[in-house]
Amino acid sequence: MAIPLVLVVLPLGLLFLLSGLIVNTIQAILFVTIRPFSKSLYRRINRFLAELLWLQLVWVVDWWAGVKVQLHADEETYRSMGKEHALVISNHRSDIDWLIGWILAQRSGCLGSTLAVMKKSSKFLPVIGWSMWFAEYLFLERSWAKDEKTLKWGLQRLKDFPRPFWLALFVEGTRFTPAKLLAAQEYAASQGLPAPRNVLIPRTKGFVSAVSIMRDFVPAIYDTTVIVPKDSPQPTMLRILKGQSSVIHVRMKRHAMSEMPKSDDDVSKWCKDIFVAKDALLDKHLATGTFDEEIRPIGRPVKSLLVTLFWSCLLLFGAIEFFKWTQLLSTWRGVAFTAAGMALVTGLMHVFIMFSQAERSSSAKAARNRVKKE
Repeated sequence: MAIPLVLVVLPLGLLFLLSGLIVNTIQAILFVTIRPFSKSLYRRINRFLAELLWLQLVWVVDWWAGVKVQLHADEETYRSMGKEHALVISNHRSDIDWLIGWILAQRSGCLGSTLAVMKKSSKFLPVIGWSMWFAEYLFLERSWAKDEKTLKWGLQRLKDFPRPFWLALFVEGTRFTPAKLLAAQEYAASQGLPAPRNVLIPRTKGFVSAVSIMRDFVPAIYDTTVIVPKDSPQPTMLRILKGQSSVIHVRMKRHAMSEMPKSDDDVSKWCKDIFVAKDALLDKHLATGTFDEEIRPIGRPVKSLLVTLFWSCLLLFGAIEFFKWTQLLSTWRGVAFTAAGMALVTGLMHVFIMFSQAERSSSAKAARNRVKKE
């Protein structure tokens, strides 16, 4: 990690990790003291706490890196966003798709009640993974035999969720890479399916289960298509931390849950058909540089900036008072202790960056095995 990047990662890492530990501690106390007696009150308070933490990452994307998210949506979809429970399905193109989802959720007023189906290892990430666990994210092992009960239990407990929520589900099961696309094309050829070009073949068991359980209390599915224009660099956590911008186009289309097919086989086919259509939609975008739907204004609200300033001032004041009280920097041992702490923060941020890139290196063989499991 180059020295200039370290000088950026260290203060941002200190800000996020220290504020996150404060939030995690409060979340843990509330989980023990309030949740056993009032799950609804716990969720309402936790929604506020989660936003206090996650808005810092929204700030990094919005204000630090200046990433531009361009939303395309029809009138019905645009007016419904944030006002209802929704199951959100999307293609998975980049390291920061989940952050783009957070930005759109924040613009829609439901960031604190945004949920997602994540791989199990995510919940062990310091601060961010812990906050997701307290926020009731669903963590799976990517083995249906192990995950079926976990997913169904996690979905059923959302029936009494007090505020509109989005549950994000990446039905492709993994991030798009050339090796995974090749494996998907080989599998499609062997099964007589349309060969994908810009997406992977969806793994529909989780989606079918979600629709079966949620159709009674979730009114809509938001079909989301994400693409980076050809003339824009691919966004990564590393680029964002360096303050390097990018452009991302997002198309959202609302489908009423009441109009979904009734049988599991038909729901599975609906999902696969959506991804065939999404593939064609991405072909058209690559040719024209845009989606057909109207561009909707989402702005760049100052809320994330104000929250980040709040945490910065609070932690700076706390740090000054702490060093005055302990006189930690007055001894070589204290200086060494402080340096070790900063090295630990830098290391944790490095782990976070590497974790966000973990799926890029999958080999073609591993990709084929993953496709065949479906």
